[in-house]
Amino acid sequence: MAKAFRGVVNLDIRDSVPDWGPYEQPKAPPGSPNVLYIVLDDVGFGALGCYGGPIETPNIDKIAARGLRYGQWHTTALCSPTRSCLLTGRNHTTNGMACISEAAIGFPSANGHIPPQCATLAEVLVEQGFSTAMVGKWHLCAEDEMNLASTKHNWPIGRGFDRFYGFLGAETNQWYPDLIHDNHPVQQPATPEEGYHFSVDITDKAIQYFDDVKAIAPERPVFLYYAPGCAHAPHQVPREWADRYRGRFDDGYEAMREQILARQKEMGLVPADTELPPLNPIGTPDSRTGPDGQPFPPLDFTRPWDTLSADEKRLFARMAEVYAGFLSHCDNQIGRLLDYLEQVEQLDNTIIMLVSDNGASGEGGPNGSVNENKIANGVPDDLAENLSMLDELGSTKTYNHYPNGWAMGFNAPFKMWKRYSFNGGTCDPCIISWPAGIAARGETRDQYHHAIDLVPTVLDCLGLELPDAVKGYTQHPLQGVSMRYSFDAATIPTAKHTQFYSMLGTRGIWHDGWKAVTTHPAISGWARFPEDTWELYHTQIDRSELHDLAAEEPGRLAELVGLWFHEAGANQAFPLDDRSAVEILTTPRPQLAAPRNRYVYRAGGAEVPESVAVNIRNRSYSIGALVDLPNPGASGVLFSHGSRFGGHSLYVKDNRLHYVYNFLGSEQQRIVAGEDLPTGENLILAATFDKDGEDPPGTAHGTLGLFYGDRKVGEGRIRTQPGKFSIAGEGLSAGRAIGEPVTDDYPGTAPWAFTGGSLNRIVVDVSGEPYVDLEREAAAMLSRE
Repeated sequence: MAKAFRGVVNLDIRDSVPDWGPYEQPKAPPGSPNVLYIVLDDVGFGALGCYGGPIETPNIDKIAARGLRYGQWHTTALCSPTRSCLLTGRNHTTNGMACISEAAIGFPSANGHIPPQCATLAEVLVEQGFSTAMVGKWHLCAEDEMNLASTKHNWPIGRGFDRFYGFLGAETNQWYPDLIHDNHPVQQPATPEEGYHFSVDITDKAIQYFDDVKAIAPERPVFLYYAPGCAHAPHQVPREWADRYRGRFDDGYEAMREQILARQKEMGLVPADTELPPLNPIGTPDSRTGPDGQPFPPLDFTRPWDTLSADEKRLFARMAEVYAGFLSHCDNQIGRLLDYLEQVEQLDNTIIMLVSDNGASGEGGPNGSVNENKIANGVPDDLAENLSMLDELGSTKTYNHYPNGWAMGFNAPFKMWKRYSFNGGTCDPCIISWPAGIAARGETRDQYHHAIDLVPTVLDCLGLELPDAVKGYTQHPLQGVSMRYSFDAATIPTAKHTQFYSMLGTRGIWHDGWKAVTTHPAISGWARFPEDTWELYHTQIDRSELHDLAAEEPGRLAELVGLWFHEAGANQAFPLDDRSAVEILTTPRPQLAAPRNRYVYRAGGAEVPESVAVNIRNRSYSIGALVDLPNPGASGVLFSHGSRFGGHSLYVKDNRLHYVYNFLGSEQQRIVAGEDLPTGENLILAATFDKDGEDPPGTAHGTLGLFYGDRKVGEGRIRTQPGKFSIAGEGLSAGRAIGEPVTDDYPGTAPWAFTGGSLNRIVVDVSGEPYVDLEREAAAMLSRE
């Protein structure tokens, strides 16, 4: 609440008394600690060195050695939902984040907008005298707002952060990221050939932001939210980091699980009698079907290591090496940040909370992928193609993801993975260090906690209460509990009693050491939720959820199922959605402008995100460039949408028009004009696709023609993707190609700008009308302007 003016105002300033109270900046109490969130992505319980994992993470291990590891800390099993909990202290469906923000479905539970009644920690702390900054992955903004025409209310700067540098969506290319600086897109400061990597870049910015504050006001505390893309796909890292792990995963994921569990028992992270669940704990396509014979999700099973060929073992092992190198490289960047804090004498009085947002990911399916966008297109990976890219894994030429056997391994000792309400999806690393406020060093805590508990913990440590209102909005009560009681008391029972789970059709409820969970496969499309089988586990002693006690304790199970429905209702968790990834991601969503038949783009503008760009999926289309070509020799990109992992482009090379449609990185379908370019003004260079078939459903086939004016100069057959070119990022640009190129055939060097002529505009027509209408439309637009 604003302070009232208590000075004296008279006609003459000499008779007046000022009062600066209502106008001065808020100041935190002297000695207030900094707060550093380090939010890793898709890092399972058994991956980090300090959690018994095989991956070298010496700097994360140092944080644990200076603080506490939690053995029963939980998440929602998915990115956006967990991140909303970490920043608000409320459950994910209360935050409108039942799924990732790109998968909003227009209900209170899943609309992709954190309500203002659930203020973020940044919004609270910035009014308490903290400087706030965020670098890395946001993923808390609805897809229809991830563009320059939209409101920025739910961008980081709109949700309490003074500074932001990172990306808005689910993932990004680590070599060619989709960068936002504060409230505008920017280009990366260097190329991969010059040593660029996203993790290094955001660490530079994190240090800069922190130093900018301390150079001016050394006593002003900082809340820094550091969220690297690691270790979410794509697993991209300099080769030397992956090569450090040569041969270490050759024994396979089943052997690795056993080794990890043995170390975890030695560390006291899990009970001594913990056992490993089977490799396929909820079934396989061969052993289980759904209602009415619906198939088991084809990607949600693991191939036993001893059934793999020698080539498959070599490929799978290298995928794990790249993932491990990616995480170690990220750890090295965390070390740079810690070294800086130590140099400026801020490390001891910084509350560090390092967590993962969910378990390791099974999105690579049983065979892994060199382009994980295939899963969002419903297109299976080809093992031969993946093998051909073995030496390129982790480079700019792959968008890779390991097979889900490694997810089972890196989640050891738990079962399943990200997306599931089992512990493999939800029980994740949590490390808290604050040497100035925590006496314990290097100890483990066994109390049960959840992502919603971090905000109450931070406020407790700072001696703050959640305000009744933030930005004028009455606040929804915090749903988490403070973990501070556990800092110096390992034996005190958990202060938490109940936690509900709901994710992509899977469900779970934990209450006082017991957990009921369904075996419903995620994104299976099975529906029939009342027919789900519920299992019962005493997770206080059975962490791996191996011994189902449903038959022995039917009364307890019934109580927990009833409690789930109560909690789901209280947290507005309905409706449940288990549809396929393609169905969910292509759900119609609101846009500022309704889809239209013609789209106009001009050179020099910012990249247009795919969610608001022209949609050519499974339809006929024409792309026309209105150009002036005074002399021969024009060159460069006229139009580009997507990247080498899926996209299409119209460009000029060797004085001829070229078009390429890159089908999910597997096939570069290129058509080249048979004649040199004409010269003159108001020329139209165009590509027109006439769909004449569809196989499989959604994958359009047809003829792509190239035109100079109304004269056809080239032709070829192509097929187009059923889904998006990218899960997140890699948008549309005119007059140049931004980021990862659609093809290596571009002339010149990045950003492959169109030169040697003038590009007046690009017109993309999806009306299905004859091409001649596109030419007339372009001419008409020119005359109107």
